[in-house]
Amino acid sequence: MQILKFYDGSVNSRHIDAMADALRRGDIVIYPTDSLYALGCDALNQRAIERLCRLKGLNPDKNLLSIVCADISQAAEYARIDNRAFRILRQYLPGPFTFILPASTKLPKVFKGRKTVGVRIPHNRIAVSLADALGAPLLTASVNPPAEAPGSIADPDALSLAYSNDVAVLADGGIGHTEPSTIVDITDSSAPVVLRQGLGQFEE
Repeated sequence: MQILKFYDGSVNSRHIDAMADALRRGDIVIYPTDSLYALGCDALNQRAIERLCRLKGLNPDKNLLSIVCADISQAAEYARIDNRAFRILRQYLPGPFTFILPASTKLPKVFKGRKTVGVRIPHNRIAVSLADALGAPLLTASVNPPAEAPGSIADPDALSLAYSNDVAVLADGGIGHTEPSTIVDITDSSAPVVLRQGLGQFEE
């Protein structure tokens, strides 16, 4: 595993480019968000998605799959966003939220069994810079803390040990958070539903 350090929230463009290259090769990376550290891969690479799902223990037919996007414009290529949903996204993003939206047909076949996709635009420059440099969203899933050390979920040094055999690159953005994003279902944008309360406070 290659460990790339980012200092004081700054974005090192060479590190971002190196991580984007790894994503294009189909590798899995770990990067910070504004909530938990996350596993990520190219959301348009079917084989990489299957690897990440195995690593995380996700069943694409049953579990929500989420993507990290650089901005709302990129998100609109992969999710159907009506006017009301757009206003909600503008109000709350970037931020620690996952918004469930109807999926577009541009996503790979692993999404085809599901009609929805979770959309994240974290308030974290590393995360959004990765999606921007890749030119595509990242399939994203929060890291699993080792059972014997649950607090290590926020510690990049511990994560580098836990995932040393499975992840190509880790972006070390310092100690992270231990609380996940808030999940809000806006597939019916006139009646948002908070499915999981996390870091973000949603009021509609």
